[in-house]
Amino acid sequence: MATSTAERVAVVDLGTNTTRLLVADVSHGAVAELDRRTTITRLGEGVDATGRLGEPAIERVSNALAEYRAVIDELGATNTVAVATSAVRDASNGDDFRSHVKREFDIDVRIISGDEEARLTFLGATGARPATSEPAMVLDIGGGSTEFVVGVPGSEPDFHVSTQAGAVRQTERHLADDPPTQEQISDMALELQLTIEQAVPVELRERTSFGIAVAGTATSMAAIEQELDPYDAERVHGFKLELGACERILAMLAGQTVEQRRDVTGLHPDRAPTIVAGAVILIEAMRAFSLEWMETSEADILHGAALTAAASSS
Repeated sequence: MATSTAERVAVVDLGTNTTRLLVADVSHGAVAELDRRTTITRLGEGVDATGRLGEPAIERVSNALAEYRAVIDELGATNTVAVATSAVRDASNGDDFRSHVKREFDIDVRIISGDEEARLTFLGATGARPATSEPAMVLDIGGGSTEFVVGVPGSEPDFHVSTQAGAVRQTERHLADDPPTQEQISDMALELQLTIEQAVPVELRERTSFGIAVAGTATSMAAIEQELDPYDAERVHGFKLELGACERILAMLAGQTVEQRRDVTGLHPDRAPTIVAGAVILIEAMRAFSLEWMETSEADILHGAALTAAASSS
């Protein structure tokens, strides 16, 4: 049971590629995980082309939410929050989807801006780190968007920007062949270079001393590099993921079909369709910030939202 000073919080993250749950006891700025689940639901499938959430995608998310609702009730969370990001923000039927979730699962979904997504991610990724004067870049590669957040751990971020450089979005835009052609990957890399250069001022990139990479692309790359089977969150959290390793893994993955990638040790089979685009985004971000390595983190927007929810209700 939660201690008398802790609040039991449940956070649901309705992302473009995944639907995730964290149930945790939050006390004095610390997040103690009780249960954490991830289901690859591809809510944003086709949104870039159609502007709408598709019925099959909504059904996949609903199946995940039915499971999550039962977990939330079983663990007795007293504060439940849900955040929706790029796919729901961009979809013309996003409000209808929110109403569906409230009606079926009694969960209030808040569509957050890219700026709020960035702030929560930075808080989650840096909240447990010791205070420092060195600026860090937190990179959150999502399905529909990628957030770049720069700031000093222990403080509010100095800079944050949300770009349309998500792994699902880039896959649908560029990688028509299976396996993709080198030309397709090069075109995507060039678009990403320009996107990052335009979104993040060069002086900010030059003064950033280290990077923290959160979310499924980065943690998958860390698991692949360590050949983790089964996945081990403790070995992924804090792992030093080097640029050279990312380039080597990308070359391997890009030379495989989606079906072949499903058998790669360390990679969840459902991430096989989008991991190539995600890897390219990660590599171009590291190059843009002149980082030879980034630290991978299991703490992300879920933790940031949990901390914020507990603080708001105290």
